Amino acid sequence: MSTVITVENLGKKYTLRHQQREQYTALRDVITNGITNFGKKLLSPLRLRSKQAFTTHSSPTSPSLFTLHPSPASEEFWALKDVSFEVKQGDRIGIIGRNGAGKSTLLKILSRITEPTTGSVRIKGRVASLLEVGTGFHPELTGRENIFLNGAILGMGRAEIKKKFDEIVDFSEIEKFLDTPVKRYSSGMYVRLAFAVAAHLEPEILIVDEVLAVGDAQFQKKCLGKMEDAGTEGRTIIFVSHNIQSIRQLCTWGIVLKNGFTLAIDDISKVVDIYKSDVIIESRKTNIDNKPDAILNACLLDNQFEDSGLNCLGCDLSLLIDLKLTSECIVPHLSIGLYNNSDELIAHVINNDEPFHIQHGVKSKVSVRVDLLNINLVPGEYHINLWLGDGESIELDRFERASRFHIYQGNTLIKRSSNYPAHARCVIASNWKYF
Repeated sequence: MSTVITVENLGKKYTLRHQQREQYTALRDVITNGITNFGKKLLSPLRLRSKQAFTTHSSPTSPSLFTLHPSPASEEFWALKDVSFEVKQGDRIGIIGRNGAGKSTLLKILSRITEPTTGSVRIKGRVASLLEVGTGFHPELTGRENIFLNGAILGMGRAEIKKKFDEIVDFSEIEKFLDTPVKRYSSGMYVRLAFAVAAHLEPEILIVDEVLAVGDAQFQKKCLGKMEDAGTEGRTIIFVSHNIQSIRQLCTWGIVLKNGFTLAIDDISKVVDIYKSDVIIESRKTNIDNKPDAILNACLLDNQFEDSGLNCLGCDLSLLIDLKLTSECIVPHLSIGLYNNSDELIAHVINNDEPFHIQHGVKSKVSVRVDLLNINLVPGEYHINLWLGDGESIELDRFERASRFHIYQGNTLIKRSSNYPAHARCVIASNWKYF
């Protein structure tokens, strides 16, 4: 497939202007300054003339007791910085990230609504964008007139638009209001028509922001189906959403943005996992500071754990966990839960039989290594949840999705060419003999 979008070292800078907190001159300062100035006038009339230029009064004739001194300031804010990627024809790309990550700014640049500060964007093909409710249509024109207007903007002839007209109206489900000015539409009606126009006028590249969240669940499902169809027809889709399930369903690969930078570019399942982990880590940063006893970190060691995140069936896993504990924690309990991709608990271990002790009266940092032996789980994706308690009933902290791993079929435990049953959880080695 040919390259339709090339983004190189893209950056977008905004200048934020602030009005700093206004300073004022209080009554006590006026009185103090008055006495001081009176004394200076008696002692040095010449010095007074040189000081009058720096008086805190608003004017020489009408002094103010509370004179405001605004002091404006500005700072540079990079909404995007050093973003680079390529998009092939027919790709379906999901762009995810927290609010303020730079997703909408990137789409506005790709849609030619705003210019980049640094870097370059090369686009090959006709682009249709659905970014915000209220953009793209002329509010004074009717729905019918806006359909033809948008088609003309995309470079389509009137005859070409007429061929698609009935499909657009049927998809949008607003036939009764087609000759009403769109300024009188509800946000849901507006989005229905806007998406129908963008999707049916056959652009080579379709860019859709979170605006679909305005529609109801049935219409969102309808839109996702239409975008999937467009992708199979060879059109390129760029989709931004906080709905991770929709991203997984529609997109083949994705980009995670964080504070304007690219955190990851990979296939969609890996990108979603990276995004979820980052959200958990960021939320834990604030939670840990507020907790005297907490799970600081957890990581899988590299003894048999590959950089790709894969672990052979039947191998061991070693987990290193860092804790902070106080003297108030009498009997530290640490439990480890292994969950599959459907969040079902598959296995569980706890340190009841091998407890650890802390020095009373001081804060302690404890590192725990746990070796999980002979992981005989069915090949697939798994994650680890951790629980820290004082005894078995008092919860001190929990760390969900603390780490992830993927079991693949290897020869360490068992050889098998066929798939495992859907509800199978573990693997048992077996020897077969025929007589």
